[in-house]
Order: sequence, then structure tokens, then C-alpha cells
Amino acid sequence: MTHLRSKRLSSRCRALAAVTALVTSLGLGAIAPAGAAADPTTSGPVTPQAPKWSDQPHGFASLDGGTTGGAGGKVVTVTDQASLVKYAGAEEPYIIRVAGSIDVEPFGSDIVVTSNKTIVGVGTSGEIVHGELHLNPGTSNVIIRNLTIRDSYVEGDWDGKTTDFDAIQMDTVDHVWIDHNRFTHMGDGLLDVRKDSQYITVSNNRFDNHNKAFGIGWTDNVKTQITIDHNWFSGTKQRNPSADNCAYAHLYNNYLSAQVADGDPVWSYGNWSRGRTKMVIENSYYEDVQHPYQADATAELVQRGSILKNTTGRHDEWGTAFDPRDFYDYRLDPAEAVPALVKKFSGPQETLGTNTVLNVPADYPTVQSAVDAVPSGNDGDVTVRIAPGTYREHVKVPAGKPYVTFRGTGDDRKDTVIVYDTPAGEVKPDGSTQGSWGSATVVVQANDFTARNLTFSNDYDEAAHGQSQALAMKTTGDRIVFRNTAFLGNQDTLMTDTPKLETVSRVYISDSYIEGDVDFIYGRATTVIEGSVIKALSRGSTTNNGYITAASTWKDNPYGFLITRSRIVSDAPAESFHLGRPWHPGGNPDAIAQVLIRDTELPAAIKSSPWTDMSGFSWKDARFAEYRNHGPGAAVTADRPQMSDADAPRYTVADYLAGTDDWAPYRH
Repeated sequence: MTHLRSKRLSSRCRALAAVTALVTSLGLGAIAPAGAAADPTTSGPVTPQAPKWSDQPHGFASLDGGTTGGAGGKVVTVTDQASLVKYAGAEEPYIIRVAGSIDVEPFGSDIVVTSNKTIVGVGTSGEIVHGELHLNPGTSNVIIRNLTIRDSYVEGDWDGKTTDFDAIQMDTVDHVWIDHNRFTHMGDGLLDVRKDSQYITVSNNRFDNHNKAFGIGWTDNVKTQITIDHNWFSGTKQRNPSADNCAYAHLYNNYLSAQVADGDPVWSYGNWSRGRTKMVIENSYYEDVQHPYQADATAELVQRGSILKNTTGRHDEWGTAFDPRDFYDYRLDPAEAVPALVKKFSGPQETLGTNTVLNVPADYPTVQSAVDAVPSGNDGDVTVRIAPGTYREHVKVPAGKPYVTFRGTGDDRKDTVIVYDTPAGEVKPDGSTQGSWGSATVVVQANDFTARNLTFSNDYDEAAHGQSQALAMKTTGDRIVFRNTAFLGNQDTLMTDTPKLETVSRVYISDSYIEGDVDFIYGRATTVIEGSVIKALSRGSTTNNGYITAASTWKDNPYGFLITRSRIVSDAPAESFHLGRPWHPGGNPDAIAQVLIRDTELPAAIKSSPWTDMSGFSWKDARFAEYRNHGPGAAVTADRPQMSDADAPRYTVADYLAGTDDWAPYRH
């Protein structure tokens, strides 16, 4: 094996709030996960952030191309054995979410897991009962996370001699990550890593209530490379783990406690370096364990930094083994903190399996292909992480795919751009035109969509081809959030709409940038734009360069558009831009625009009479108002209705967005 050192840092972030007091009392100071910052106004310990589990494996599973599991495949949720068998054994990649308890029949049966699969329990609900996950020879690239696998034990068979009902068994496989699972009370071993399996990481798991916990080997060859960290072995007798003929076994920050006390002088033990294994143990904690770590005369075992409490028997150390940092970087937690850490954060976690991460273009070549991987009827959060770059494509998030987040991963929102150049007037093959739906670079029909740190653009060239609607974004879903996003276009840049006339959909935009010229913020959705910059682009006219808003609020909806605590800027001449006009789609008289611009800076480009008629409908019949605006374009005149101090408290961000479900995205 080539000794190539990975530069990928172990990105596991743990919340240590539960152990801060313990660690501080030990004189170690406060411990916080990566990214936690001290409050400069206080001198006490740092309060760590909430847990943010890594979606990427560390240790040996991160090497030689890494372990990505089902990345690139579709996301499915399974609740029964037939579905789990179907997707786990499929030829193509899948991300398989296990929701609820699956009782396997016949008792002790194998569920075969093929290559390129991620199997993850949803919160703490995912269980496989009376069955085994089995990886056959040649299987590669598998992630198994956040599951409980339990109860295939046959009464009276404590030594597992009559059945081979493991929780997970793998033979001659490579690149496997076993993380945050609980294994208990099975028929033979809990976890068997067998027959030259390579590039394995086993982290954050619980092994309990069992005889033979975790075995590695069953081979005369010396090939296996395995990382074992932050696991809790409790109420087990042996194989914690037993590592036979491993090329490299790196064990760190594991907790072994409450070993089964049956008086067996040999086969009750903690870690065993067997055959020709090279084993390194670091900063682990052994409590009430017989033979905490031992090695065959042919093996090597290096131990450093561990704590022994009430241990007896063998404490073998000989040979030089290897240096794990020749292969990968990692962070050691203090041995003193390990019991509290592992008790709290090993095993299934409420926050895991509830947010599936899809990476573009690492796993999915386009944004739309990532959206296509989201299941219809999606019931879990899905984050599409979009790397810096320009993605020239149309993207549609259908109504049946809620809870999707687009997140640009660059340093700035301008680093990640989704763009196309379709105008509404473009003729389709059937002779019709694209219209607003077809022109939009991105269409979001789903509820509960969020976008962060990226740019949506329609770069249709008006100067070359003539003025036309050309949308960067069109939404019809409810509870949509845009944070630190940009919307670039000219006419009709951003349309926030609803699926039906009488339906209320809500959109919240903060810390963002919107530019355009004609009706470039429009539609009938209840829309709040807060703490943002709106740029009114000049079309070269000295008298009329366009209209910022064109609301079509349904008559029974008291809340249309709110622009608050923002800045409107413009390169247009003074007195050449309107704040808005009332849009009545199809001449519908019941679309009565409601727009309030408050506590916002207005440029000199804003007309002194900033509201105007549209398609025969008077602006005076709409619900237009300003409140406490400032800047060179702000004024109070007869043509500029001002909201009263008495009414203003009823037209806040909270009032616009609350609805019947008290939605409050501005708090997060």
C-alpha cells in the first residue's frame, strides 16, 4: 500500500455542551467544535454550537478515492422489508432512508447490500430487527449510518455457535463507512469485517448487550486498513474489537465499559491485536475491563494517552506499528472527555438522516439532476450543495418535492450562478411561445424551499434582441426563503406567485440583491424583502425607465409586497422610475395590488409621483403606501400615500408571513 497522506482533515464536529463542565473541571479548558467562536464580551467558557455531523467519512474510508455511498443516485425512503431489499440490492446507486422499524422475515435473514449505497436511519426511528445487512465479496463504496440493528439472538446460544446472524457482515469489500449505529443482542457477531476488506472506517457506534462484538480478519493475508473511533462498547464480552492480520488498525477515542463479568480468564477482553496486525490505540478510556489491550507475539501494538480505570490483566505494548498521520489527519479528543462524549453522541442521532446532502457537480452533474434525485412526496430535508461555477440550465423544483435547499458553497453568492437566456417570446417547436413559465431560469413550485449564497440570472440580451419578459426566478410554493441571494435580469426578473388565485403563498427574501427595469418584482404571493438592495436599471430614458413592482395581490389577502429596511439604488436619471403599478392578470378586477415600502432608502431616480396606472386600472384603487422612507427619492406628497403610525404596527414582517402556522423565517 502506498503511504499517501490525505490532506483532508477529519471534519467531524461534535457539540460538547454536555461535557464542557466535565472538561473544564479537569483543567482542560473549554472544548468547542470547529468554527465555534468565543464571545468577546464574556470571559467565561465558550458555549459550543449544536452538533453538526459530517456527511463525509474520515480515516481510512476517506482514502484512495474516498467513500461516497449512494451519492449520484436517487433518494428513497423505505418503511418495509421488500422496499429495503429492492433498493439495497439494486445495481444503480441509491441513498436509502430507513423510516421506522423493519421486522425482517424469516428470522435472521440477510439483506444484501450492493455497491454504491447509502443506508441511513431517519432520526432515531430507523431499525432493522431480526435481520442482517450483508455485503458480498466485491462490494464497494457503502455507507451505513444512524440505524439500530437488533434482536436476532437465539436464546441459549450465547457463543453464537448455531447461527450466523450478525448485524453487519462484509467479505472482501472496500470503502465502507459504518457510523452512528447501535448494534445489540444479535445471533453471532455484531459487526464482522472479514476476508481482506479494505479502507474501512467504523465511528460513533454503540455495541452493547452481546458476547462477540466486533471482529476483523478471517484471512491469512495482511491487507485490511481500518479506522475505529468514538465507539462505545458496553455490556460486551469479547472482540471490542479483535483485529486479526490487519495491515493497519487505528483505534482512538473509544470507550470500553461494563464488560460482561462471567469469570472467563481468556475470552473476556477489550482490544486484541492478533496475527500480524499493526495496531495503534490513542486516547481511549477503559473502565471495568479485563485485558484492556493485548497483542500476539507476532503483532504490534502502540498505545498512548489512554485512561485505565479498574482494569485487570494484560496491557501489552510492543513494536512500532505505524503512524496514522502518514495516511490522514485527525483530531484527538482528550481521553478524560471520552466517556461523556461517547455516551451522548454515539449511536443514532435525532439530527441525522433527516437532511440528505446532494453535491453538484461532485455527485450530480447538474442542479436539475440533483433535484431529479429527490423523491416525489419527499418528507425529509434535502440540501443541494452547489460548488462555485456557472450552471447554464433551466431548473424546476416540482410541487411534489418540498423541503429542498439550494446552497452555494463559494465564499460569495456571485461565485455560484444558475443562468439561462430564454425570453418569454421565444417560439417553441409547436408554434407557441415560452411565456413566463418557460422563460424562467429557475421555477420553484414546491413548498418549503430555501436558497442561500448563490445567484439566479436570466441573461437574455435585450439590447440585441428587443425587450421581453425574461425571468430569473418564478415561485408558486409557500414558505420559500432566499438568504444572501441575487436575482439578475431586466424585465420581470423575479416573480413570486401562487398556484391558484385564492391561495396564499409566502416568500421571505433577506440580505439579497435584486435588479431589473420593468415590473421586475411582481406577482400575487405575499412577499417580504428585508435588509436587501434593489437596483432599478436604466433603459436610457430621461422620463420613464421602468417600474420596480407590479403586484397582483388577491383582494381578500391583506398582505402583498413588503419592502423594509432595504436600499433601492439606481443608475437611472432623476425622476425616471416608478415604485410600482397594479397588475390585473387577464384584466381580473379582483387582483388588487398591495405594496408597502417602509424604512427604506430611495434614490433620486424615484418619481415624485411614484405610482402609476396599468392596463386601464388606476393606481389609486390599489393598496399602495410608504412609511418612514428616507433618501433623495423620499417625499410626502398627495400622490404618495403614507401609512399612519396607528396602522404601521399591523404591517410588519411578522404580520405578512405568519399565516395560520406562525411561520417566522426571519428569526433564523
